[in-house]
Amino acid sequence: MTQREVRFPDEFLWGTSTSAYQIEGGGTNTDWSRYEVAEGTHCVEPCGPACDSWNRYEEDLDLIVELGLNSFRLSVEWSRIEPQQGVIDHEAIAHYRAVLEACHARSILPVVTLHHFTLPLWVADVGGFENPDIAAWMGAYAKVVGESLGSLIGIACTVNEPNIVALMGYLIGAFPPAQSDWLRFSNVNTAMRACHVAMRDALRATPGDYPIGMPLSMNEYEALPGGEDLVESIRHEMEDEYLRSVGDDDYLGVQCYTKIVIGPDGRIAHPEGELTEMGYLFWPQSVEYTLRRAASMVSIPIIMTENGIGTDDDEQRIRYLTGALAGLRNVLDDDIDVRGYFQWSLLDNFEWTFGYRPKFGIVAVDRSTFARTPKPSAQWYAEATKNFTTSND
Repeated sequence: MTQREVRFPDEFLWGTSTSAYQIEGGGTNTDWSRYEVAEGTHCVEPCGPACDSWNRYEEDLDLIVELGLNSFRLSVEWSRIEPQQGVIDHEAIAHYRAVLEACHARSILPVVTLHHFTLPLWVADVGGFENPDIAAWMGAYAKVVGESLGSLIGIACTVNEPNIVALMGYLIGAFPPAQSDWLRFSNVNTAMRACHVAMRDALRATPGDYPIGMPLSMNEYEALPGGEDLVESIRHEMEDEYLRSVGDDDYLGVQCYTKIVIGPDGRIAHPEGELTEMGYLFWPQSVEYTLRRAASMVSIPIIMTENGIGTDDDEQRIRYLTGALAGLRNVLDDDIDVRGYFQWSLLDNFEWTFGYRPKFGIVAVDRSTFARTPKPSAQWYAEATKNFTTSND
C-alpha cells in the first residue's frame, strides 16, 4: 500500500449528494436498467433519462453556487467508463473530467463516488459481488479512475453503502439480483469490504492527495422486548464489521435517515410516530446518534456523506433538516471530528425501486422539461449553512 500525504479541505464541507445513475439517466448497460423492466420486478418504473444531468450538469453546479455550498458529492458510472471488461470508454472519461473541471471552476470541491449501487452487465452476468474476482475487477476500475481523474478529485468514496447493496440484493431481495439468503448476504458483506480495500489501495497508487473512505449506511436501532438479539445480529453484519475494517482509511462516511424498530419477529413495518413518504420514521435524531456511534468505534475523521428526507411536504423537510443540524451541532460541540455534512439530495431524482415518487430533493425537477426549481428548503439550507459556525471557520 502506497503511503502518501493526504490533504483534507481547510473548511467544513457543506454540500448535497447525488449519484450518476439517479440523475444522469440510466442507459442500458447496468444490472439496474435490466432489473427495472424484468418480469416480477420490484421497481415501479424504469429510470429512463432521470434528470438529464449528463447534459445539464452545469445547471446543477450553478444551483450549488447560488446556494453558497462549497462541495458536491457525485458519482462516476462504472458501466459508462468500462462498458465491457477491459474496454475503457475514453469519451466517458473525458465527460467526467469536464464535470470535475466545471466543479473546480466554480470553487466547488468534488466528492467523487466510484460505485453507487449499479454494476455493468458484464459483471452482473458472471455473478456480480459473488464472483471471486470482483475485488480485482473493482480495483482495476479504481485504478483507471484514479489515473484519469485523480488530479481533480477532492475526496473519494469507494463503494456507496456496501451494506445496503448486500442487504437489499441478497437478503431482502428488492435490489438485483433479488436474492434472499442470510449466508449469501453475509458473504457479500465480506466481499464488499474486500472491494473497498482493493479500490482504496488502487486509488492511493495514482495521482492526487485527496482523502479516501467508504460511505456506510447506519441507523439508530430500537429493540422491542424480544428483539434484542436480532438487533445485535443486524448491527454486527450491517455496521460493526464494517466499522472494524476501516481503520486504515482516511475518513469514514456516515449515511443515515431514520430509526429502525425491531421486534422478536423482525423489523416493525409500521412503527408508531410521524412517518415520511418512504414509510419510515421521521427521525432527524439519527444524525447525532450515528455520528456518536461511529466515533465510538473509529479513530479517523468522519463526514456525513448523506442525510435527508423523502417528502412532498417541504415544511416537513425543513423540520427534518433543522433537527439534523441541531444534532450535528451537538456532536461538534463535543469535539467529535466531523469534517462535513451532505444533504441528500440536490434534485428530486430516481429512487431505485420506488421510481420518481419519493421527493428527496431541495430542487424540484419537471419530469417533462427537466426544468429545475429550487424549493423553499433549498434557501433554508443555504441560510442554515451560512449561519452555522464550526471550529474550522
